[in-house]
Amino acid sequence: MAQPTLDAFQVIADPSRRKMLMLLTEDSRTINSLAENFDMSRPAVSKHIKILYSAGFISIKDIGRERYCTLKQDGFNELQKWISHFDGFWISKLKNLERLLNNKLTN
Repeated sequence: MAQPTLDAFQVIADPSRRKMLMLLTEDSRTINSLAENFDMSRPAVSKHIKILYSAGFISIKDIGRERYCTLKQDGFNELQKWISHFDGFWISKLKNLERLLNNKLTN
């Protein structure tokens, strides 16, 4: 049975996956190198890697016998789009408040 696709927020909800993403900000890493940072089985690490890959947060490149993980922007774009919507909302509210306060000060 196929695993249901997770949205970007479900992907980053897991602390282990967030830590993997943080580790990958330093440099590309092999799956084994990532696994060394976690107290979990290699198959569990691989499952997290697969989720990050499927959601567009990382790419995987085979070099020789190793598989290298690198950050990829696609998954982050979904997060940014959602956050930007609320940035616009709050900026609008603050501008309305600024107008209201300026009107009170000038009257």
